[in-house]
Amino acid sequence: MTRRPLARRLWISLSILLFILHHANCFYLPGVAPEDFQKGDLLRVKVNKLTSTKTQLPYSFYSLPYCRPDRIVDSAENLGEVLRGDRIENSPYVFRMREPQMCTVVCRLTLNAVTAKQFKEKIDDEYRVNMILDNLPLVVPLRRPDQESAIVYLHGFLVGLKGQYAGMKEEKYFIHNHLTFVVKYHRDPLTELSRIVGFEVKPFRLCYSVKHQYEGEWTEKTRLTTCDPHARKAVTNSESPQEVEDKKEIIFTCDVEFQESDVKWASRWDTYLLMADDQIHWFSIINSLMIVLFLSGMVAMIMLRTLYRDISQYNQLETQEEAQEETGWKLLHGDIFRPPSNSDLLCVYVGTGVQFFGMILVTMIFAALGFLSPSNRGGLMTAMLLLWVAMGSFAGYSSARFYKAFKGADWKSVTLRTAFMFPGTVFVIFFVLNALIWGQKSSGAVPFGTMFALVFLWFGISVPLVFIGGYVGFRKPPIEDPVKTNKIPRQIPEQAWYMNPVFSILIGGILPFGAVFIELFFILTSIWLHQFYYIFGFLFIVFLILVVTCAEITVVLCYFQLCSEDYRWWWRSYLTSGSSALYLFLYAAFYFFTKLEITKPVSGVLYFGYMLILSYAFFVLTGTIGFYACYCFIRLIYSSVKVD
Repeated sequence: MTRRPLARRLWISLSILLFILHHANCFYLPGVAPEDFQKGDLLRVKVNKLTSTKTQLPYSFYSLPYCRPDRIVDSAENLGEVLRGDRIENSPYVFRMREPQMCTVVCRLTLNAVTAKQFKEKIDDEYRVNMILDNLPLVVPLRRPDQESAIVYLHGFLVGLKGQYAGMKEEKYFIHNHLTFVVKYHRDPLTELSRIVGFEVKPFRLCYSVKHQYEGEWTEKTRLTTCDPHARKAVTNSESPQEVEDKKEIIFTCDVEFQESDVKWASRWDTYLLMADDQIHWFSIINSLMIVLFLSGMVAMIMLRTLYRDISQYNQLETQEEAQEETGWKLLHGDIFRPPSNSDLLCVYVGTGVQFFGMILVTMIFAALGFLSPSNRGGLMTAMLLLWVAMGSFAGYSSARFYKAFKGADWKSVTLRTAFMFPGTVFVIFFVLNALIWGQKSSGAVPFGTMFALVFLWFGISVPLVFIGGYVGFRKPPIEDPVKTNKIPRQIPEQAWYMNPVFSILIGGILPFGAVFIELFFILTSIWLHQFYYIFGFLFIVFLILVVTCAEITVVLCYFQLCSEDYRWWWRSYLTSGSSALYLFLYAAFYFFTKLEITKPVSGVLYFGYMLILSYAFFVLTGTIGFYACYCFIRLIYSSVKVD
């Protein structure tokens, strides 16, 4: 009687599994599954935010009086897209697959004083219009002046230009009201189905701007005299481009060209992400490796020669009097594990650093394997936020473990500070910056719903995970030190000038920053100049080099400190590698004044506010790496010393 129900359950389970496998092709990640188009299928262009490198404030496409569809529909956006300021909406630009269009009228409008002023302000700030077709961003291909064969792709096209035309004495504002879209497609010769592999707009300077003319009164069937469908170009040369002034009539038109391409759909992002400066990245890797080899040589010399000799000589001493005559790090065994001042704060920072390290490591691995594709806009930021929340348990565990090793009893207080101190500081800065963005009526302002989601992730998931990790960590047996701590602290001798804490800490941050500053330039360029960045393979190697550099420089300087009989290594080990964040912030200031053209005060506050958050996170990360390296180093050497 029991076999038949069991067999029936197995049969039902097998049927469900076969059903899932049969329909597995229905599941895909957004922006990953290809879409096939037949000739004549509708292609709907979506519009995204207006962006400017001069203001760093994104705006919705329809914040300007552009052509509008009958009904504006917002696309579903993930958390990362909203935080990036993306606002993806439908547009009136609709055409059919592999059916070229010549001078299609999109809409006609007449400017007033307010709308003309809006266009002029966006033209002054060099705003660019971003569009999307089949999840591909609209780009403008430009040839590099230093390399004729190299092509650089810029996001979107400029709203307009300001300049003189045909002998004008004063500068005028001209709007780009005529667009020539180029849709590249790859066609299957067997099925005649096509897939979109490129979406470009031709760069022609003022040829984007055309003062259209027509005869008689305007109707839906009015023919533009500036358009000649029999000419090589749809738009003929008009007397002047389209000016932006009060009571000026503007007619928006577009051409659509289709070009067959040999590029397959799976490789369509390769041209966008092509690295023209790959030699610079290799130079960065080699430069960082030289630093690592130099530090590794010093660590090897300390570990294999000096330390081995010191430990052997110290363990061979027969009398206590001989041991007392010894000098250096060996005499600190009774004070080396003495808890530091503000030990609970150190535990909080160490736990937060572990949380950061886990988040970045997992993100790098997934990105290097290609899971965080640029076709999934906002995926990288979303993944980092979710991983930060998930790593909260490791933060609580690490902080509670060290707190118990320092003989602490109130683990809930330390865990609470771990859950709130760093995220709370970042949230306050973020909230102030978001208020400034909201005051500028920018689409970059995080809406209330997204803010509520962030708070829920923090309080609803991250904080409980931190407390769970803290509870588990505090219940573990305390970490036993390899040597006992004396009740009376040892007197620290007077230190040489080069062993001054401030000097040694500042020196320690130079090499970790030097290992990453070249790659940091490309990261800042991608963030603030809106360029593509998808070289996570290089970035992962640089991250590993940063970890090794932080660990080794901290160990070397810690050994020199112990040799001068100073046992206060806890905070100094954290600050030694963490001081690289100071150089990162200084470099960010240098980048601001040399590479960016930001003039508005609000934009400057946004830049330095976000770079302050980034530098603070870098301090926590690198400081924790250096601390753990030094902690393991000290446990290793003092566990090798025989102490009665």
